This record gives sequence, C-alpha cells and structure tokens, in this order.
Amino acid sequence: MDVPSQIRTLNSFRRVPHRGIKGIAMPKVRVNDIQMYYEVHGEGFPLVMIHGLGANLDWWEPRMVGEFSKRFTTITFDNRGAGRTEVSDRTYTIRLFADDTAGLMDALGISRAHVLGLSMGGRIAQELALDYPHKVEKLVLCSASCGGKESVPPSEDVMKMLVADRSAAARAAVTEDFAIKNLDIVTALRQRVLKAPISDDVYRRQMTASLESHTYDRLPQIRAPTLILHGRKDVLFPPENGRILAEAIPDAKLVYLERSGHALLEELDEVINAVMSFLG
Repeated sequence: MDVPSQIRTLNSFRRVPHRGIKGIAMPKVRVNDIQMYYEVHGEGFPLVMIHGLGANLDWWEPRMVGEFSKRFTTITFDNRGAGRTEVSDRTYTIRLFADDTAGLMDALGISRAHVLGLSMGGRIAQELALDYPHKVEKLVLCSASCGGKESVPPSEDVMKMLVADRSAAARAAVTEDFAIKNLDIVTALRQRVLKAPISDDVYRRQMTASLESHTYDRLPQIRAPTLILHGRKDVLFPPENGRILAEAIPDAKLVYLERSGHALLEELDEVINAVMSFLG
C-alpha cells in the first residue's frame, strides 16, 4: 500500500476530526488473538511508537507525541496485557510482542512505517526490524539493549527493586535531580501511570519476556537506518548498552544524552529534534 493509501485508511478509522495531539483514536482492533487498544494522531508518513515494561500509551510524554504528530501519522498502543489491551494466556515473549505490532500495522492498513521503541519497546522494535524488515522504514531505539549476556544489566540493587515493586521502573526512569526540580512533570507522569495500571501477574510475565530476549547475534542483519538514543544517567539500561547496539547494527548512529535518565525527559527537546532530523 502506498503512503497516501495508508493515510486514507488511517483517517477512515477516526471518529472525529483531529488536530495534532488532539487527534482521536479508535479504541480497539483485533490483532492476532487479542483486542488491542491504540491511538492515532496527526498526518503524514506513519510512525509507530512502542513502549516498555509495564507501560501503556499513556506513559508517552504528550509533548513528544504532539511534536511527532505535526509531521507523521503517529500510532501509539498498549502492548499485550498492558493498559486496555487484552491479556491472553499465551506465553509472553518479545517476538510475540513484535508479532502484535506487525499485526496492528496490518489491521490499520500500514505496509511500512518508521518505528520508535523505548526500553523494552526498543527490544520489540529490534525484533520487528529483524522479523519484518519490509515493514520498517527507519528504526529509533531509545534507552534500549540487546538483552542476553552481551548486554549490560542494571545493578543488583536496581534489579531487586524492579522485581519487588512494579512502580519502581517509573520512579527510576528520571534522575533524582530532575524529579526534584520538575515536580509538575513527574506528578503528571505518575498520574498517567495510574490511569490504566498493569496487573502484577502481567508485569511479571512481561519482565520474564524481556529478561529472556536476546538479539545480539542477529543485529548485523538489521538493514533499516537506525538511530540510538541513550541517557548517560540511565540506571535501568546502563548507557553502555547504547554503544553495544551501535557497534552491532550496521551504520547505526548513536547519540548520548549527557543529563538524561531512562525516560530521556531531562533533554526532551534534544530527543525530539534528533528524532525529527533523523526521520526527515
């Protein structure tokens, strides 16, 4: 399907006229064996955004989605079991999440798109680019890793915190200094996190899927132009993971954000500008 046809198809799904971030989304669509919740904002070439462990589309910073939707038809969604998407009894794997993403694109009539993944969403995006290379125009990996023994895990203390408390990832996603100086932004994020929370069971299943995934050996097969963004102060996926990805993916471009933690909120303007410049 050519790009104009893709946009006409996506526009036909909207229930009311839209303008940028105020765009409306269809609630759910059948994807594989589940009903998946998604939203569509803006117009232009499609950009699919994939969030991470325990997260749903509410976790995206609204300003980021708003800026992207000025140039792209921006699709966000809740991963299997997260937010308003159905849970299912299937064993959760990163490959299954990638299959779901590809299935959502098919359901929306999107043959090809830019793909941006954050955290575990970055692992899903890698799997999507490997298993469905014809669907990925350009790839953006934010705060991601390849998983497995080649990646650098969080510290033992951080890992214990993540296992014990599923809200820990959201708290650890920004630096302490940023949280103190930007209480309004952190409070708004916490409110979005509480809007459609994930269950303890699904959180554990997603974490198991993430811990068992590894793409390192296959990364040289990625052919999509790739941008890697990573915060120097990321305690969830330490910054060395950005370098590992960049060295394994052919011609990948690596950008470190010197003041940023996992969510990259500390330098959001720089992140938006880097993504927009890369996607063209």
